[in-house]
Amino acid sequence: MPPVTSPIVIARRGVMLVLSSPSGAGKSTLARLLLDKHPEIHLSVSVTTRERRPSEVDGIHYHFIKRERFERLRDTGDLLESAEVHGNFYGTPREPVEAALSAGRDVLFDIDYQGTLQLYDKMRSDIVGVFILPPSAVELKTRLERRAEDASGVIEKRLKNARTEIAHWDHYDYVLVNQDLDTTFRSLEAILIAERLRRERMIGLPPIIERLDQELSDLTA
Repeated sequence: MPPVTSPIVIARRGVMLVLSSPSGAGKSTLARLLLDKHPEIHLSVSVTTRERRPSEVDGIHYHFIKRERFERLRDTGDLLESAEVHGNFYGTPREPVEAALSAGRDVLFDIDYQGTLQLYDKMRSDIVGVFILPPSAVELKTRLERRAEDASGVIEKRLKNARTEIAHWDHYDYVLVNQDLDTTFRSLEAILIAERLRRERMIGLPPIIERLDQELSDLTA
C-alpha cells in the first residue's frame, strides 16, 4: 500500500476583499451572505466620532472614539482610509487589518469608491476590488423603493449619486452585474477562492518547493 500522507496545508496571506456599489445594487446583501457562509472572514469594523445609537454595539457596528483620538490615528498614518460625513469622521484602523492578513484571514470591506481608492494607495497588492452593478436603472429604482426605507427625495438623490459611483467601475478588479442574487453570489465566491490561491499570497510555498527539490535531488543522485 502507498504510504499515508497527511494533507498539505500551505500558509497564505489573507485577502482584502472590497465590495462597492451604488445604493440598492446588492452590495450589503452579498456581504451578509458571504459572512454567513464563511464565518472565517473578518469584517472590517470602522472607527467613528459620531455618537452611538441605542441599537448599536461598540466593537460590532463601529468603534466609537473621541475626535481627538481619531485625529491622532489619522495623523500618524494608523488609518488606511478616512472620510468626513455630515460632520462626523469615519476610518479603517490599519493594525487589525494587518494582523488578520498576517494570520491568513480574509478581511471584508463594504465601502464606496473613495474609500477604495484610499485603500489602494496603502495596500494595493493585498486588495481584490469587486464592483456590483444593477442590471438596469429601472431595476435599481425599484429595489430602492421596495426597501421602503427612504423618502422619494432621498431615492432621487441616491439615483443621481449612482451615476458618479458607477463612473468609477474601471478602478476595480472585477465587475459583477447583480441580476440574480444567487448567481452573483456564486461568482463572488469564485473570485474569493481564486484570489486566495494566487501565488503571491501563498507565503508557505517556498519551503515546499525546497523540500520537493531536495527530494528530487535525492531520487536522481
